[in-house]
Amino acid sequence: MTPHLTTRWLKLMSLFVVLLGLLVAFGAHPATALPATWLSDIVFWPFDGAQPLEAPAARVLAAISGGVMAGWGAMMWLILDRLMPADPALARLLIIEAILIWFVVDSTGSFAAGAMVNVLLNTMLMLAFVVPAWFVDGRRVAIPS
Repeated sequence: MTPHLTTRWLKLMSLFVVLLGLLVAFGAHPATALPATWLSDIVFWPFDGAQPLEAPAARVLAAISGGVMAGWGAMMWLILDRLMPADPALARLLIIEAILIWFVVDSTGSFAAGAMVNVLLNTMLMLAFVVPAWFVDGRRVAIPS
């Protein structure tokens, strides 16, 4: 992958994380909770409607985790947009380390909660970031926006 293509891919994945965070955060309000409820039901396969986000504790955790996820995606975008051209080695380190920490914590918690589909989804998202970031060259290069 060229540096330009790698950066574009990683920015696209960062935007996906922001949008997924917003979807989860919308689970905090009954009027906008349906997509987050479906996501919750999918990760606790089978898709059977048994995981509604009705409890106030579930709703506040959706708001908090969705907000953190959206902010994390935005931060990754800024690392890629502002830091990658100046210091690709540092940008690569920040992206890979953050993704791996998220992956271990989220997947361990998902496994403990019995959400095995989420572990699979986490693995796919982790690879979508780590594989391209792993091959980022540590030299400073001009990356077009």
